[in-house]
Amino acid sequence: MSRWKLPAFLLVAALTLAGVATGATTVLAEPVGEAPVNEVPGLDKVFNGFVIGTLNTAENATPEEKFEALLANDPFYQEPPLTGREKPGDILKAKPVDVMFLGVKPRTVAAYKLMYVTTAPDGVSPVISTGILMIPKDGRSDADRKLISYQEANDSVGWSCHPSTQWTGGAPLDGSSWSALGPLALMFDKGYAVMISDVGNDADRDPHGVFVGTYAGHAQLDGARAALALPESGLDPAAQIALFGVAGGGVGAAFSAEMAPAYAPELNIKTTVMEGMVVDPGNFMRVTSGSVGSGFALATLLGLEPWYPEMRVNDKLNPAGQALANFYRTQCQVPAYFGLPFVPMEALFTSGLNPADEPDFQEAFRNNILGRNGTPRSKIMISSCAKDDSPMSLVPAKDARDLADTYRSQGADVTYAPTDCSMERFITDMYGWGVDLFGMQTIDWIDRNFD
Repeated sequence: MSRWKLPAFLLVAALTLAGVATGATTVLAEPVGEAPVNEVPGLDKVFNGFVIGTLNTAENATPEEKFEALLANDPFYQEPPLTGREKPGDILKAKPVDVMFLGVKPRTVAAYKLMYVTTAPDGVSPVISTGILMIPKDGRSDADRKLISYQEANDSVGWSCHPSTQWTGGAPLDGSSWSALGPLALMFDKGYAVMISDVGNDADRDPHGVFVGTYAGHAQLDGARAALALPESGLDPAAQIALFGVAGGGVGAAFSAEMAPAYAPELNIKTTVMEGMVVDPGNFMRVTSGSVGSGFALATLLGLEPWYPEMRVNDKLNPAGQALANFYRTQCQVPAYFGLPFVPMEALFTSGLNPADEPDFQEAFRNNILGRNGTPRSKIMISSCAKDDSPMSLVPAKDARDLADTYRSQGADVTYAPTDCSMERFITDMYGWGVDLFGMQTIDWIDRNFD
């Protein structure tokens, strides 16, 4: 297969979800406030000038490069000791890297792995995170670029599953990188730099606390700080920023928006997009248990526990549940979390309780409800399933509507633009259904709201 046919095939597979279906070309927002219509980007926008240029110039990595990437043993991730003088967003180390996806290296993107200081959920203790900054090579001035602070739909509790590994050739089957292909294609075509946080050190073998909102929010905001501070990036420290997050990443983006006025007031954040995010973990447990996404319910508990050790999840699980939990703690979300469809969570707990009702989990659930950590200063777009009418409707639609109302009551500028996740649309317009699931229909809204 020639050097351009392979990446072209991958993009087609990911972005068209096995084929371009005919059907609706727009997604209508519910008539709430003045929510605009979000257009589903057609293939002409997805396979834009930047993407075509990338396909024409991409190169296959050498076998040695591919093998080394899959080992996920980059010594870059070895942490230096903290002195106590570091500030959130300080860069501990950085290095230029080649972007690689399934062994293919695009030559139209400059990239840097970053290791930087962020803050634990307590808002005080310094901890370390890693991430990747990607900047399109398109002839534009880097000093004039906008920055997207992107938190992927990466819900992996295990190590070496996160963006700085994904985009340098590791974890090739993890679905969050595949789901990011389309948004990145649109972002790069508009000339945006993109910083994606790992929400922790991706080489840390301990389970990652990816579902703890304050931690994810701190890591996302400090990743933006680090990206703007990197001299090699050439970015303006006062660059306009958009926060973008999908699924688990949508939780991080929401917490980032809520906390930014107090935690990172110097960041020039214009907009925040939250797509398919969990608003209330307890409600998520009730809806997800016994669904096609049951595995994500268990993973959510394991992604909270590192910062809430009082949960003692294993103590409450029966032998089957313990075996699953111990396995999940070491795994990427794909394929592991999809290996538990339709299993009710009650069947894994000795108490027979749904996790939503487990007393020792309540503090973690309460602390991770959206809308309680400050008023977003940026404009907000909430884009989630309009109705609970699909196997992919794992977040109650009412929760998203209530979050929009909560933000509005606080004085925030909110656009609620839900998407049609129905099985009817899945059958009749698979392309539009999938594009909306990835949040690609929101990129033009982000662009319109930059100065």
